[in-house]
Amino acid sequence: MRVLLAEDEPHLCEQIKKLLNAEGRVVDIVHNGIDAQHLGTTEPYDMIILDLGLPERDGISVLRDWRSAGVKTPVLILTARDGWSERVDGLDAGADDYMTKPFHLPELAARVRAILRRQSGQLNPIIEMGNVILDTRNGRVAVEGVPIDLTAQEIAVLTYLAHNAGRLIPRSELSEHIYEYNGDRDSNTIAVFINRLRNKLGPDLITTVRGRGYMIDSL
Repeated sequence: MRVLLAEDEPHLCEQIKKLLNAEGRVVDIVHNGIDAQHLGTTEPYDMIILDLGLPERDGISVLRDWRSAGVKTPVLILTARDGWSERVDGLDAGADDYMTKPFHLPELAARVRAILRRQSGQLNPIIEMGNVILDTRNGRVAVEGVPIDLTAQEIAVLTYLAHNAGRLIPRSELSEHIYEYNGDRDSNTIAVFINRLRNKLGPDLITTVRGRGYMIDSL
């Protein structure tokens, strides 16, 4: 799952990115409203974390422009102000949730998980796929109760397919959601990740539709 983080505090950005990476999320970071506006409009993010106090363009203006342009990506807004009016403005502009700074990082991660679950129709943070269990709270995977060691890329692929269970995912779409903006999006490596997942989790978990893509059966 791919997240855009628009925040102008570098240290906080690194903390959030490290936290979300550990849960199998791919995170792109921008530090101003102009870059946030561009990437949020042109890239297929699964959700966006948006600071309202961005330089160059404020978060409320960016969010309103996204919604006017038809961008439906879920947005969690961050604000350093305690005033209720800014939170109301953010929600009215199209935000899905908000947090006031300072906040605890585990709560931010929990809100991200909740938004992604709602987006995909998942009700439980633990996703069961036959004898395979994916805990979206920490990116851990087990087969018949035995923990399985996966790489960050493998977790990213599994998480995206699990959140979209029952839907055929083209290789190009999968590539767009597991690589960062400046990453080398080689869709040919997707087949490598799929084969590794089959070797570690079982050959029947992921179905290949030749020439079209991959899917995990409905949960």
